[in-house]
Amino acid sequence: MQLLKPQRPVRGLDNGKIEHQKCISDLYIRLMNDKNMDQLPLRIDHTIVDAILAGRLQPGVRLGEQALANLFNVSRTAVREALIRLETRGLVQASPRRGWFVVEPSQEEVLEAFHARKVIEVGILRAIDKVPARMIEALRAHIAQERAAIAANDIGARSYLLADFHVCMAEALDNPILADIMRDLTARVILIAALYQSDRDASEACDEHERITDLIAAGDIEGAAKEMVTHIDNIESGLTHRLDRDALFDLRQILQQPLRKKG
Repeated sequence: MQLLKPQRPVRGLDNGKIEHQKCISDLYIRLMNDKNMDQLPLRIDHTIVDAILAGRLQPGVRLGEQALANLFNVSRTAVREALIRLETRGLVQASPRRGWFVVEPSQEEVLEAFHARKVIEVGILRAIDKVPARMIEALRAHIAQERAAIAANDIGARSYLLADFHVCMAEALDNPILADIMRDLTARVILIAALYQSDRDASEACDEHERITDLIAAGDIEGAAKEMVTHIDNIESGLTHRLDRDALFDLRQILQQPLRKKG
């Protein structure tokens, strides 16, 4: 993969505030209906990760402590603890005197992320002793959702589902630790995709997911592992160059979208 040298990003403070509030607000409303409201401070980081996976939180967006504290009705200390956890997971970073931001992966981190995916996902497949029927059911149901989102041209759902296939695979094996690792790694790949132009068609990725699933169902684990490597290589090779981000353009796009509450 040949990538252009990353350019210094142009971030608008107002852009960050609006983008952050838009994506977090919708997810927060959903959490307000959760039965475990007493654990809400511990779930702030989960909500931010979900927003990244959904493509709603973009690289370089500012995460204001006070704004998050107001949204989740918690102290800034609770917010800071959540952001520190996300920092250790490589998804946010602190900038002196500027605050917290969603990370913008460097070219080196792009290469590391794809290498890590190959090692972990191939390892997950090769560790399968007996394929659980529920795993195939879960993966095929997930692929059906991918195709529905592609057919509906729902870009947000499509991006989330295509990325979440890899998390679904780990979850179907009832391994929450692997699922958490895959969720963080997938979130990094989503951020990479937001920074670099991709010339891949979504249907191609979905077709590859289906081939991987068919090979697992047939008991051809080694074949599935090889197909997974090809799939990840295709994603990486589809990245062509780093996009020049126009903060004013992003701001106009955000302001043109009405802020709706989901309930």
